[in-house]
Amino acid sequence: MTGLFTALIYLGIFIFRIPIPALVGRPFIHFGNTLAILAVLFLGLRNGALAGIIGLGGFDILNGYALTSWLTMLEIAIVALVVSFLLSVFNYNDSKKNIIIIAIVAGVLKIFTSYCTSIVEALMVGTSFNAAVVASFLSLPATVINSISTAICVPLLYFLLKRIFKIIEKRRN
Repeated sequence: MTGLFTALIYLGIFIFRIPIPALVGRPFIHFGNTLAILAVLFLGLRNGALAGIIGLGGFDILNGYALTSWLTMLEIAIVALVVSFLLSVFNYNDSKKNIIIIAIVAGVLKIFTSYCTSIVEALMVGTSFNAAVVASFLSLPATVINSISTAICVPLLYFLLKRIFKIIEKRRN
């Protein structure tokens, strides 16, 4: 399942990505973050984070973002920790309300981590700190769109996949 989610995350970026102009980096809209959060919800912290790190980080390494892939991997590790923490706070109760809260928090956290990542990227190419802060803020539209789609798609896909996994499990037994 970890390998399957890793492949889905990679393909969720590779197949569906819409570039967005930005002052820092080369952001684009994609479903990789949504799928990485689903991986954590279904596989737990270790395997879900591993799928996210390999899927998102692997995409970066193989598609021209190798220099900053470590930042992507760090971002997904942080998001995975928070998602896993929230799930434990909710006593692993995956009610619609709890999954929606997790999706919204993950989306907002992704905006924050991407902003910090953009600052680091700008600093890596020699931009002054003040300019990096402003340019990174102006480069957030793709992240905001990705975060909104994450908050919407995670609950929808979670309950759909949960139903599919139950059907598969019944057929196996």
